Formats: sequence, C-alpha cells, structure tokens
Amino acid sequence: MTWLSTLLALAVAGVSITSALPSPHEDQRWAINNRRAPAAHEDQNWVINNRRDVAGLFKRTNGTTVCSLASESEPVSPPPKSNIWLGLSNEEAIGLLRFVHDPKTGLNLTAYDNATAWDNYITVTEAIMPNKTDAVKYLDTDSKEVPSRYARVVVSVGATEEPYLTEYMVGPLPVTEKTTIAPFTYTYNRDGTSKTPNYLKDSSAISKWRQSLGAKMQDITLDLLGTVLNGSTTDTSALQSIDPLQKEGDRIIQWVQFRGVADKKKHYSTSTLLPQGLYLKLDITGRVAADWKLKAILYNNIMYKSIEEFREATKKPEFVRLAKTVEGDWARTVKQGAALPLDELPPPLSVQAHKRWTVDKKDKYVTWMDFSFYIAFNRDVGITLYDVKYKGERIIYEIGLQEAIAHYAGNDPKQSGTAFLDGYYGFGPNYWELVKGYDCPTSASFLDTVLHQNGKTTTNKDSICLFEQDMGYPISRHTTSAYAGVTKNIGFIVRGISTIGNYDYLFDYVFYIDGSIEVKVRASGYIQSAFYANNEDYGYQIHDHLSGSMHDHVLTFKADIDIHGTANSFEETKIVSKAIEYAWSNGPVNTMALERHILETEDEGKINYAPNGASIFTVVNTDTPNKYGVPPGYRIMPGSGTPIHVAVVDSYTLKESADFGTHHMYVTKQKDTEPRLAAASNNMNPGEPVVKFGKFFDGESIKQEDIVVWFNLGMHHVPHSGDLPNTVMTTAQSSVMITPHNYLAMDASRQTFQQVEVIIGDKEAKVENFGKVIPDCSAPLGREYPALTDYTGASTINKMPFLEYAG
Repeated sequence: MTWLSTLLALAVAGVSITSALPSPHEDQRWAINNRRAPAAHEDQNWVINNRRDVAGLFKRTNGTTVCSLASESEPVSPPPKSNIWLGLSNEEAIGLLRFVHDPKTGLNLTAYDNATAWDNYITVTEAIMPNKTDAVKYLDTDSKEVPSRYARVVVSVGATEEPYLTEYMVGPLPVTEKTTIAPFTYTYNRDGTSKTPNYLKDSSAISKWRQSLGAKMQDITLDLLGTVLNGSTTDTSALQSIDPLQKEGDRIIQWVQFRGVADKKKHYSTSTLLPQGLYLKLDITGRVAADWKLKAILYNNIMYKSIEEFREATKKPEFVRLAKTVEGDWARTVKQGAALPLDELPPPLSVQAHKRWTVDKKDKYVTWMDFSFYIAFNRDVGITLYDVKYKGERIIYEIGLQEAIAHYAGNDPKQSGTAFLDGYYGFGPNYWELVKGYDCPTSASFLDTVLHQNGKTTTNKDSICLFEQDMGYPISRHTTSAYAGVTKNIGFIVRGISTIGNYDYLFDYVFYIDGSIEVKVRASGYIQSAFYANNEDYGYQIHDHLSGSMHDHVLTFKADIDIHGTANSFEETKIVSKAIEYAWSNGPVNTMALERHILETEDEGKINYAPNGASIFTVVNTDTPNKYGVPPGYRIMPGSGTPIHVAVVDSYTLKESADFGTHHMYVTKQKDTEPRLAAASNNMNPGEPVVKFGKFFDGESIKQEDIVVWFNLGMHHVPHSGDLPNTVMTTAQSSVMITPHNYLAMDASRQTFQQVEVIIGDKEAKVENFGKVIPDCSAPLGREYPALTDYTGASTINKMPFLEYAG
C-alpha cells in the first residue's frame, strides 16, 4: 500500500491523519485486510484516580508515531469490597449438586442426562442474591463479615401423575457440615410456596403425538400447504404452539399452527416468517397419550371437528384454497440488492488509544470517571448492576431487568393466544458471544458469563462488553461573537445481547459525564409473523403469504435508587396551566406553574407519564435539602422511543402474570421479601402466578422510606415491509434516563478535559484545550476488522461426574 492510499484510507475512515505521511522504509502496517499482531505494549502502572505518564501511550515505528491500542492492556482497580452478587463458582456448583443428589435429602433425584419425564431432576442452580439489609450493612460499615451465600435449586418433579416445579434454598455455601436444604419460599407471595404445575413435562411425548396427527392428514397438508409433517427428517412443516397454554375448565388446551421448515441446506432461521394458515386445537390434559384429543381444525376462519370432516370439505368445489407459503431470499439476511455508492470503502471506526476505565474481571468491578459498580448475572434476567456509586456515594443499589412481555394479537388462535414471558426461557443462557467490531468495538473490555443448568456449566465467552463511545453530539455547547465552547459527550456503555428464539434484545447501560445513566433496549431479529388471511385488522400484508403480527414488547426494570441514604421519597412535579393575578398585572394572566406532590403510600404508586410530558418524576431525599432548601434527587424520564405499557386490558392469556405491564412506572416500599416482581415459573400458570406483583401494593408508606422504582421500556410493534428479513434497531428502541436533579451544585461535565474553547481574535483564534492529551499518531486499522474465525459461541461442561457410570 502506498503512502497516498494510506492517507486516503485514514481520511475515509474518519481517523486523524497527523503523522500519517510516509517515512523511509514504509512497512505496510496499514494494509486494511492484513491482521498482524501489535507491537509489544509497555507495562503501565494503572492506579485509579492518579494520572499516569501519558508518554507511554504512544510509540514510534519507523519514524511514524503509532497509538498503543486499548485492547493491548486491561487496567484494573481492585474493588473496595468483594462482589457479593457473583454467581456460583465451579467448586460451589459441584459441591451443591453432590449435596442435593445425596439420598439423604429425600428429593429422589436422577441425573439430568439420565432422566425421563417420570423422574425428578435438577434444572437451575444459581446463587440467591443477598438481602439488601445484609448487603448494605456489609458495604457501608467496616464489617468484614460477608453475607452468607445460598443457592436456589429448581427441581422438576416428574415422579407423579401431576408433575410440578418447586424450588429449594441450600446453604451456607460452600457446602460444609453446616449446610442445610429447605423449601425456598420467602420471595413467593401467592401462597407461601414455589410449587407450580409443569404442563410441559411430557413435551417430548406430546410432540410425537402431534406428529402422528400430521401423518394422518399429510395428504391434506400436501394439497393445501405443499408440505408434510410426520416426524421424519424430511418434514417440510413443523408445529408452533401458543404460549402460555390455555385452560378451559379443568382441561389444558394447546393451539398449534403449521409453519414451513427453513431450507436445511442454508443456515438462516427463517421459520417464524413461514406461517401456514392451518391450526389444530389440542386437549393435552393428563400424562397418558391415549387421553389426548384433537378438538378442532381451523382453516380460512372455518372450524372443522375432525380430520375426516376437513378432508371431505377440501374435496368440495366451493372450498377456498389459500396461498402457499414459499421461502426465498426475501426471508434471509444475506447481502442482496444493488450496491450503495462508495459503500465498499471503510466506514468511520471507533479507535481508542488507551482504556480510560478499569475492570476487575474476577470480581466484576468496574470504574469509569466518577462512577463505580459491580456486575451480576443470572439465568432469568441476565445483567444486573449493583452498588452503583457516583462521586463516591451510592445512587443506585440495584438496577436491572425483571421480566419481558411479548404480547401478540391476531385473528387466528396462535397469534391471539401468544404472550411470551421471556424470563421463563431465560435471558442469561442466550447471551451469546458478541461479534467484535460489529456488536462492540474491538477495543472494548469483554467479560464471560457463566450459568449452571441441568447439571452442567455453560460459559458464554465474551458475552458482555464495556467500552467508551463518542455519543455523536456534544453534551453542551455555546457560541457568541466572542467565542465558541464545545464539550464532547463521551459515554461509557455496558452491553449484552440476548437472543431468545427469533428476537435479539440489545441491552445498554450508558453512563454519562454529567452523572446521568440511561437504560436502553433495542430489538432486532426475525418477527413472529402471522398468515395473511383474515388478519387485516391486526397487521399489514407484507409478503405474499405474510402478515406482520402486531404485538407489544414491554420490558420491566427495577431501579432501587438511594439518594444520600435509603430513606427517600417520590416526588411528582406537575406543569399546569393556570390563570394567576399578580401584584403587577391588570387581572389574571394565563400562564403555567408548578404543582409539587410527594407520594404518601403505595396506593399512589402506579404511575403513567403525563400527556405532553407535563410532569417531572424524581426520587428525592427531603431530609437532606441543599443550601437553597431544595431536596436533591435523581429524575426518571423517558429517553428514546415512546413510553408504553401493555395495550391489552385484562389479558386473557397472561391474567395476573402481567400486573407489572399496566402502567409506565411503579413505586413500592423496598422489602427483602420482594426482590423481583415475577418468577420464571409464572409462565406455566399465569392465572395463579407464584409471584403476584399486584400484591406488592398494600398501602404502606413510601414517604422517606427505602423505595423501589419499577419502570417499563418497549414498543408497540406493528411490523411493516421494512421488518423483512429482520427488524432494524433504528426505530425498535426504548430508553429511560435516570439523571441528577438538584443533586449537584452545577453541571458535572465541566470537569472533563474533553472540551475546547475557541476565542475569536483579530487575526487568528486562540484555542484553549484545557491540558488534555492530543494524540499525534496513526492507528493500525486492520485491528478493527478481526478475522472472527475464533468465534465459538458457548462451552458446556458436565458438573456431575460423580453420578456417571464408572464401570
């Protein structure tokens, strides 16, 4: 590559070209498609809050100054206290499984790999988060007494005519002679137990029975759908069920829809774009296949009582045949369409010379600027942040996802009967390895996530990333005839992506230099579409056989905010129109004014954002007013997207399991017995969930108490043709800002070096850079295009070798 082409490539990529001119013996370092190892990085002495010698950040190569890349070093700052929210260690998991499988426990367990539907076996094993009461005592005092660790163990009980799920609490850990096992009940408020029916315990047998139905009607499906289902490897149709199951009296009902099978010669998961207009109503009550019944068949909005009745109807001349579903490249994410002008050239890249944050990967402790926090991770909800401090003081004890609803609607029983509670499937197991250079910058710090399920430990490598980002607009600026002042808006992002079935959820926790925190969700992936026939009132026809199926995404988060301690209040400040007569006015003046109200009890704690954005909602501490008498706080306000809650009132599918989806936001008193507003097993029995969020509201005071805010993100999604083949994150996003409100004396972004003042002079402008380091170097751009050949996904290891046959 010549020096001129190097210069052009850097200019196109948006990288500083200072010192990029050729030097003697140019070494081809800039070949964009050449991957080469970076030069050795000098060891740096990373000490938090100390500015180190910046000269070590840059080095000379053949006369050219070259930036040392951030990925070459991982600065570490030890945590002030150990992370008490970490998941189970390998040693704890092995000891726990050995303990619960001991016959002395009376659980009658079979190793998961050897179990049948009629056995009892362990599914989930994970750490129970310490109670806030114990955690705060440990964090805020000189106490070295770490809260005892306990595990939650989920048992799938199959050795009974009515299978169920139940949970146990085991601890303290690691296992010693003091370790005990007891029912895990204190977080479940339905009836004091965790027991819930497991209607899908026999899912394998149900699947085989459904395939036998398909075989009995394959002549019909071949005629109407062009596909067959009989349980063979050559099936060209599959059945997709409603979720959750329905009850009619004491009967368990499952509606299923025929869907096309994606081309097995290709790797695209297009099946949710291949609905077929044929539906079966099944009664799957009980555990004996002979008792299961085909109750009805639905085609073109006409119900048939049996396969034979349906077959005879298809032979009549007046029978109307619907269009067949046909897969094609329209459903695949492969590059297609005309090339965009200049698009083959490198786009702007995020290149960082050195990391300005620290990560302790063992304790999952992170610092950036004036922020610090711990990262926790679990099966149901993925990432949670704990002990979030700003300027050395806790502002949030806990913030993270609680549950996610995807509630569908449509003319057919499949769409109308589907309302996913994604915590049942688990966000955690679906945090796959991130794609470097695309999901996150290559200069990010990456963390692995580890889960223990079904007697195995699964590690998803590099599934959380942390990085800085220029947010693309200044955080503040002003221009006059005398000067221009502009401050860069640099954010720090904690990111993970969970792919649950057809949808990819991207979660960002964004920290800003003004003390704000943004919680953002974006969605992509394949829509779960509907068959086009008779669905006009529920979506657009977006392809030959396809209707975009309207649905709500509602993702509920918990924010346990602590402002100068745990005793806080929730204030609503309304912006109201008023007619006011002033001392100086001739009669009333139409104007606006503020009306402030502190919520008294949980009875006021179900909140919707005001029309026209005419309310300010703030967690405040009225006991610690500033020098002007104003209580300091953090405001909760909508960010990107439109604030939503579930549009369906009194959902017949989710029933009492959707109590947290009826409003934009909720405020309750913090209780150690109410750590989460849902449970994964609620999906099995939504009419009688083991955690009922509605019961959190029992009239208790929330005035100068330890309070929790629960807020909803999401979108009303009515898919259109632009959702093919995948939904784009441009519009499929939603966020909430949690931002200082009379909490600081002034704007904290004034502290940053990353600002400039250009003072206008008679001959030339004077530039004030405030002492920041300005790199005079070029960067090896090839590093920003990793080969990705080492992308692996997940790694699973059996943790129960003591149960295996040893010969």
